[in-house]
Amino acid sequence: MKALSGVVALMCAVGCSGGGGGDGGRPSSGAPSSAPAGSSPASAGKGRVTVAGTLAEGLDSPWGLAALPGGDLLVSSRDGRTVTRVAGEGGAKTPLGEVPGVVPGGEGGLLGLAVREGWVYAYLTSGTDNRIVRMRYGGGAGDRLGAPEPVLTGIPRGRIHDGGRIAFGPDGMLYAGTGETGVTGLAQDRASLGGKILRMTPEGRPAPGNPFPGSVVYSYGHRNVQGLAWDADGRLWAAEFGQNTWDELNLIAPGRNYGWPVVEGRAGRAGFTDPVAQWPTSDASPSGIAYARGAIWMAGLRGERLWRIGLAGAARSGEPEAFLRGEYGRLRTVLADGDGRLWLTTSETDGRGTPGAGDDRILRLEVT
Repeated sequence: MKALSGVVALMCAVGCSGGGGGDGGRPSSGAPSSAPAGSSPASAGKGRVTVAGTLAEGLDSPWGLAALPGGDLLVSSRDGRTVTRVAGEGGAKTPLGEVPGVVPGGEGGLLGLAVREGWVYAYLTSGTDNRIVRMRYGGGAGDRLGAPEPVLTGIPRGRIHDGGRIAFGPDGMLYAGTGETGVTGLAQDRASLGGKILRMTPEGRPAPGNPFPGSVVYSYGHRNVQGLAWDADGRLWAAEFGQNTWDELNLIAPGRNYGWPVVEGRAGRAGFTDPVAQWPTSDASPSGIAYARGAIWMAGLRGERLWRIGLAGAARSGEPEAFLRGEYGRLRTVLADGDGRLWLTTSETDGRGTPGAGDDRILRLEVT
């Protein structure tokens, strides 16, 4: 049963159930499977998360989440094609309008959001491609989004694996996680924008120092990247969907090949970079990630849980811990506010969940 109210404080309890992949349906039932390194039951006492309350509810297919100066949030509706401002205190919702040119379908639509210097950036699916646009937004009462201006076009689109996460890094550059749209060969093709992590200037040009001259490609060999976050030392981490066996958390370095479709999960093969942590697809199907209090926090769609992956520099510290398992259903996006607090969105109205009263919602989490 999904918890609908109150304060929840759960220590880790992890169970493994049968396979699956993609954006993930509900986890299958059955006997626990053998757990790999990175997914076995964690010992108690490593970390704690408290659900302090619900900020907003009644959201339609929420996907992207971004913080405005002052603490309010922007949330995108994947299928509704709209952006809504949510007050950081009280949760009042103010519609900012529909983003023109969005063509929802399958896993595509209005996806990730990022905010920078009076611009709202959005990753969206159009009739011909996935693309990143930006819109002027003053941020005052009654303000609406301006007309979208293209930043980067030509990212492959499909019914599945559209990627969609965007975020500004500590270097001021814009990063994007893309998918290979089910066409597996795109991930290894450095001339394609599919199955990649991209790095660009705020205007969409290849960022200085990129590993491949004249290209926005930063890393490749990805299946479907939907989580991007930086730790306290500026290292980039990314979560991505596996196919039928392993979902991954990767430490991203420029120019590295992360293996798809040649390998899935840890392979130890020359020329490919192994994940730092991996999970059976029924335990994760990861989407957004955030960094807070020494750990990466990773939302699970099919796994219906929030994972904590403690870090010791560039390595994992101990076994990942799972929280909120099955309490709120599918979990989509995690956003850190810088004060040891996380915002977490559910994803029960995306066509693969079982929505109940109040879905979908933004939860306020306290991390200790």
